[in-house]
Amino acid sequence: MKASPQMQARLLELQELDTTLAQLDHRMRSLPEQVDITRMEGEAPGLEAAVVRTGTEVGDLEREVAKAEAAVQQVRDRAARDQQRLDAGTGSAKDLQGLQHELESLGRRQSVLEDEELEVMERVEQAQAAERSATTARDEHAARLTELRAVRDEKAAGIAAEREQVAAGREAIVADLSDELVALYERMRAQTGSGAAPLQQRRCGGCRLELNAVDLGRIAAAAEDEVVRCEECGRILVRTAESGL
Repeated sequence: MKASPQMQARLLELQELDTTLAQLDHRMRSLPEQVDITRMEGEAPGLEAAVVRTGTEVGDLEREVAKAEAAVQQVRDRAARDQQRLDAGTGSAKDLQGLQHELESLGRRQSVLEDEELEVMERVEQAQAAERSATTARDEHAARLTELRAVRDEKAAGIAAEREQVAAGREAIVADLSDELVALYERMRAQTGSGAAPLQQRRCGGCRLELNAVDLGRIAAAAEDEVVRCEECGRILVRTAESGL
């Protein structure tokens, strides 16, 4: 394959840009904010579930309080009616005595129900505190997630802009090279990670191995426009003033 020394030298520029693009892609994938975002997105459903769970518990307990209040009120209403009848003094002595006993029983029942109501109300307060805590945790988590996404997006936009600029420079170089040379470069880049490397101090700049005397003699004898390759890794070797030939 033939290519002028100038075009071969441009392969090194192309490789440098491809290395920069790879580094930018790595930076994009490795943004520290993205690591935290991924972790926090995994935590979000659990925090939301905690809000729902504590809210449901509060609702259940509030209904229990309402039921307890209704039971207490029912006893109070019954006691009030009995007290009115007792105060009126209507009925036989036996009936009045029965009312007195019932009032005493209702009093004890009311005391028990009020204690139960108080216990449920305390549980409601505890559940409400847990719900507030869960809601705060969820909201703070969501706010932090929003902040991280904003930082990530800002950094990603900067990397994308830089990548676009580098990619434009790459396209300009590719446009100057022959399709055959670019195809060879791309094939070797896919196989080794870099398509071209400088020959410096008798070493391939790609695999870093020193070429033997036979290979060096072959390269030294090749025409300037002959595209030569490393016998070890297959990369295109670009001869430079420091090749040591």
